Amino acid sequence: MGSNKKKKISGKIKDPLAVTWSEKYDDQIQGVWKKIPRFVATFLVTIAVCTMGLAISGDWLNILVHLMKQFNIEFPETLKTNSSLDNILETLKLKNLWSFWIGSVIFSYAIYVIIGGFLHWYFYVRQRDRPEEWKCQPNKWMSPELERHEIIFGSLNLMVNASISAIVACYISNGGYSTVYYGFSDYPWWWLILQVPVVFIYQDYATYWLHRIYHTPFLYKNFHKMHHKYKQPTAWSVTAIHPVESSHIQLTLMIPIFVIPVHWASFYACALYAYYHGIIDHSGINFKAFWWQPWQPDAIFHDNHHQYFHVNFAFNIYFWDILHGTYRRKDRLYTEDTYYGQGKALNEATASEIKADLQERKSENPLAYRGNKLEFDLNEKDLKLELNGTYKKLRKNKKYY
Repeated sequence: MGSNKKKKISGKIKDPLAVTWSEKYDDQIQGVWKKIPRFVATFLVTIAVCTMGLAISGDWLNILVHLMKQFNIEFPETLKTNSSLDNILETLKLKNLWSFWIGSVIFSYAIYVIIGGFLHWYFYVRQRDRPEEWKCQPNKWMSPELERHEIIFGSLNLMVNASISAIVACYISNGGYSTVYYGFSDYPWWWLILQVPVVFIYQDYATYWLHRIYHTPFLYKNFHKMHHKYKQPTAWSVTAIHPVESSHIQLTLMIPIFVIPVHWASFYACALYAYYHGIIDHSGINFKAFWWQPWQPDAIFHDNHHQYFHVNFAFNIYFWDILHGTYRRKDRLYTEDTYYGQGKALNEATASEIKADLQERKSENPLAYRGNKLEFDLNEKDLKLELNGTYKKLRKNKKYY
């Protein structure tokens, strides 16, 4: 983070929740962290990312509710005011809603500050002097103003996520309708296994289309554009989206628990996977998928989406983009004004567009790609093949450098 790689992250960035508190304790945290075995440290970071994902989505509360129902633990009663509003809420199976809401909001914000501060240190502070080793766009950084905007806007959006989760958790705790089941033998074992890919594929394909729809001109300019202020995203970008879109995504992801029989543990295992990768894929760090995740794109895939705007719409299954022709192509250029994921053919682009595109490509980190080689690099031979006559004109005027 910062305007250049040598610039330290200063305490000048103000935010209401101060997730940057760990900057002040860099030396102390480094001293402790070096004493922790590497495999333990990796495990702790993984747990921290998962916890952060559950906090910013608010689903920690839903998991708690289902755990209590699984083991037949009674929900504690809260004080009743006997007001007409309380009576209405009880009729709607939202008894104790205020307790759920307050708990959801407080815990989400607490995790955002505590765990968020640690992850801020781990991802961006401890390795900020060597961005060429880890950053997807090592020579480009968000301005302090955008950093501040990202943190403030993302933290405010926590209220929306926490509120929706509080309502759903309260409703289910009061016996509201859902298709969630708790006994492993309630449905065949084959369905217990099969429901994981069913839920996972539904959620990912639905969010692919939802994301793609929000990249149409009207919805993009009025809602999603706010999220694309961050061309060099960080982990905090994942919550820095328009509240309407955030609500839309959250409600879309919840649909299976009201439509098909699904064990709560299977459903939230899928959700946790999505939350984990949501943070990782927005981190701006060159994380790569493991060998057992052939469906999962590397973090550079979504970083490309932020850098080039209307391309690579998928989240956890990149095959959707290949299937629908929205996967980034080497022979196309992409700008904020080029909608629908198809890009623009190089021989249809202007000299200035090609020059800007080549500069963007060169700003990517080879280490973020498989084989440590820029997948979309264009050399002179490539340009000759793509541009034909246009290339000669550009070469003569040296306008593509």
